[in-house]
Amino acid sequence: MGYSNNTDEGWEHTGKTGDDGIDGVINQDVLGVDKIYIQAKRYADNHSVTAADLRNFIGALDMCRAVKGVFVTTSSFTNDAKNTVKKASKNIVLIDGNQLTQLMIKYSVGCKVKETIYIQKIDEDFFEEM
Repeated sequence: MGYSNNTDEGWEHTGKTGDDGIDGVINQDVLGVDKIYIQAKRYADNHSVTAADLRNFIGALDMCRAVKGVFVTTSSFTNDAKNTVKKASKNIVLIDGNQLTQLMIKYSVGCKVKETIYIQKIDEDFFEEM
């Protein structure tokens, strides 16, 4: 998406047991002065992210002294979770499964071209120049 000139130094995967609720960090600029903290949940469609999940993430951001976060899920967010983010003092973006899919396609992450279709149109100017 253009962060840190798309270099490997622009991000860090931190997600593992004992990660304190942060799965990754993106440097918003090349120097890494401004950071965005990531939490990702791979949930089934019937398991939505709750307000408690968001409160835990907000607490994790506090521990990092962070003000920006992105919470990504393969499922969806409950209305209470969305309201929790609206009340938070942090700038948190929620990305649900549908939006995640759109972003993956738009930025070619985990995707490859299956088929290219070319649609031809008659060039009327071509015949007038003859």
